[in-house]
Amino acid sequence: MEDVDPARLICQSSKVLGNGRIQDLHDAVVVDFHRFERARSQEVARGVIYFNAKLSEKGTPYLLIGVGRWGSNDPWLGIPVAWDQISGARVIVEAGFRDFRVTPSQGSHFFQNLTAFQIGYFTVNPDAGEGFVDWQWLSSQPAVEEQGCVRQLHFAAPLPVIMNGKTSRGMIFKPDELSPAGTAQSLRQ
Repeated sequence: MEDVDPARLICQSSKVLGNGRIQDLHDAVVVDFHRFERARSQEVARGVIYFNAKLSEKGTPYLLIGVGRWGSNDPWLGIPVAWDQISGARVIVEAGFRDFRVTPSQGSHFFQNLTAFQIGYFTVNPDAGEGFVDWQWLSSQPAVEEQGCVRQLHFAAPLPVIMNGKTSRGMIFKPDELSPAGTAQSLRQ
């Protein structure tokens, strides 16, 4: 992964579940890191649920990026959604808060669903050296629609995702940024 310029990536993590490539994602549902407030996590959950229903109805898989734990029973630790309320996501990213790192979701049903439905799962804690999310780039992209601090983004070109199940490393590329040569090799390192 060291061979890939971070400027080409939306996200990189050394704590990834999943394996292989996903090349058909054109949509992302993003909880805006800069506008997220833990006290409003119930409201954020409603926005995520809205976009999941909208995209699922169209049969559109998407990348889901949020702050804190997905499905947390404690709204101060993350976004309180049930599995069926994010079930349209093909890749899920949990990123740490500004003031403390997130521990990966621990529920056995959550992991069973990730495995059964072959959902990619990234945990990102930049302060602990566990990857990054390019929040600035995501914030600069025009939204199709917004619900509070939850934004739906659509891209003409796909958002390629590469996950290495053996090394637990993965990358999510910006549109038009995946070069076939070298990327698979860099993940093996």
